[in-house]
Amino acid sequence: MQQMTPSGVPIPSNLQGAAIPREESYIENILRLNRGKPGTFYFSFDNAVAGSNTRAVRGVVEAAGRDHVILRELKNNHRFLFPMIYFDYAEFDEELSYFTQTP
Repeated sequence: MQQMTPSGVPIPSNLQGAAIPREESYIENILRLNRGKPGTFYFSFDNAVAGSNTRAVRGVVEAAGRDHVILRELKNNHRFLFPMIYFDYAEFDEELSYFTQTP
């Protein structure tokens, strides 16, 4: 399966998994670049029952798309599919892979 940029342009196979250019540094691309790195991921839900409107997941990114992220919880391998609209932020335990081009 060929990977695509957010604008729908195919990524050449020799560049798949490489660092992303600045104009494509969307959250899902940054999460994708850091698949498998342990971290804590925070989500909040506006219309949830009182007291349960936030969720923190300690795990790793398995996949990320434009509108979702799939996380695997470290303690029990439970998997979550979260819509990105609920994503607040993430804390990683190690250095992140991220690339920006210099002008």
